[in-house]
Amino acid sequence: MNTVNSAETTTESAYGDSDFVVVANRLPVDRDPAEESQGWRTSPGGLVTAVAPVMKSQEGAWIGWTGVPDVDFDPFTIDGMHLVPVTLTSEDVLRYYEGFSNATLWPLYHDVIVPPEFHRTWWDSYVQVNERFAAKVAEVAAEGATVWVHDYQLQLVPQLVRRMRPDLAIGFFNHIPFPPFELFAQLPWRDEILRGLLGADLVGFQRPADAANFRRAVRGRLNFTTKGSTVAVPAGDVLSAHTVRAEAFPISIDTPYLEELARDPKIIERARQIREEVGNPKVVMLGVDRMDYTKGIRHRLKAFGELLSEGKLDIEDIVLIQIATPSRERLEQYKIIRHDVELAVGRINGEQAEVGSIAVHYLHHSYPRDEMTAFFLASDVMLVTALRDGMNLVAKEYVACRGSDDGALVLSEFTGAADQLTGAVMVNPHDIGNLKAGILDAVQMDEKTRARRMKQMRKKVSTDTVSIWSKKFLAELEAIHTNPEAIIPDRPAALPERSMTASDRVTSTVDTPAPAAASGPGAAGSGASGPGEERR
Repeated sequence: MNTVNSAETTTESAYGDSDFVVVANRLPVDRDPAEESQGWRTSPGGLVTAVAPVMKSQEGAWIGWTGVPDVDFDPFTIDGMHLVPVTLTSEDVLRYYEGFSNATLWPLYHDVIVPPEFHRTWWDSYVQVNERFAAKVAEVAAEGATVWVHDYQLQLVPQLVRRMRPDLAIGFFNHIPFPPFELFAQLPWRDEILRGLLGADLVGFQRPADAANFRRAVRGRLNFTTKGSTVAVPAGDVLSAHTVRAEAFPISIDTPYLEELARDPKIIERARQIREEVGNPKVVMLGVDRMDYTKGIRHRLKAFGELLSEGKLDIEDIVLIQIATPSRERLEQYKIIRHDVELAVGRINGEQAEVGSIAVHYLHHSYPRDEMTAFFLASDVMLVTALRDGMNLVAKEYVACRGSDDGALVLSEFTGAADQLTGAVMVNPHDIGNLKAGILDAVQMDEKTRARRMKQMRKKVSTDTVSIWSKKFLAELEAIHTNPEAIIPDRPAALPERSMTASDRVTSTVDTPAPAAASGPGAAGSGASGPGEERR
């Protein structure tokens, strides 16, 4: 199997019961080790916060993998969400997930920081798993339902679903960057990916540049006409002619919930304890990342180590806490980045630390949300030095927790968050000299300047929450699907009068805090698991 067109297109005529369907690689649950019966616990991230109210207000379903290979599970309901599992075999995990998704697409979409691998067997598995997801959508979606597909693991699903169920409103959101055409063109199956995404009515990206990269790829490879943010898809052997809108919808966080946590006296006390545990220095710097080569952890450590060795920072006055959540540990590039990071931490501490003091406190495990909030409160400077990131919600989470308008954020200009958090100290992490200067600026910044910058950033995250994000996306999708002829290329579609969309039902929940998050790799931030999996 080498092309998407080999997918089975026939389906039963009967419709499902779900008016709103979320499709993501993972379900928002993990196995609960505390349960003897091997039960489930929710692992809510930003996506859960955004869509759970919609699912609960109508007949909604979430389609995804449980995280357990080779086991078939029946649909089940937890915390008011109806979950529909898709089975993945151990071979699927190896080829579709670890292979094509994370050793081909992930590095390709992140500026080829490491070389992507291209294997036909991986692609075949990617097609087969996407077909499996699409078939499940066709089975559970009610007539005229809204379907929202998420992220790079499922880029073929929109086209497959449109072939089987043309009655559905189909949206797709890409949580990671979309690469420039010159890089995307390396992918042997580039045309199939583009056609897969163009099965949607609305394709969302984190940044305007990502949407522009996608539209340029469509023009360059498929010769389809684009005007403004719209793509005219002509009639073909598989799909009828239709118009697709491709534009930016920057994702955000559950700000009210994080602000509430940051005011909790127990968490405030825990933040005080953290500072005490690291020696009560004048400045605590913090890095929170998945252990990933895209996050710039090595560059950050190199800059910090040089500042210490040059005497521009004093180990008596400053410490760095680096939290690196385990990620994709079976992949070779992730083994390499962990080795390099741990080597750098050991070198800095060996050369700079004294008896009773440590320069870098390195923590290679995940934390529950309460503890992460305490780390945010305990830190004077947050370091976000990603080499490439779709958004980076950790930066926004740190800002949301700084209720006193203090603290400083050092932010890579190659993150989506850089477009919005303009009060941060912007750095180019590839330029170690520039990175060092940015760290010094943040450390030495006077209180008045810190307060002004942080207040500006807090205003942004307060008025641009994850619930508002989902409301905007779903309203746009509803408008496009309802009246495609009215699409105007350069501005959002207008909702028909008296049309109540799925997103309208989210309105009353925008300022409602989400339930406490479970621990796990996605628990370190409200959106870092994006579609219930990991922060972007």
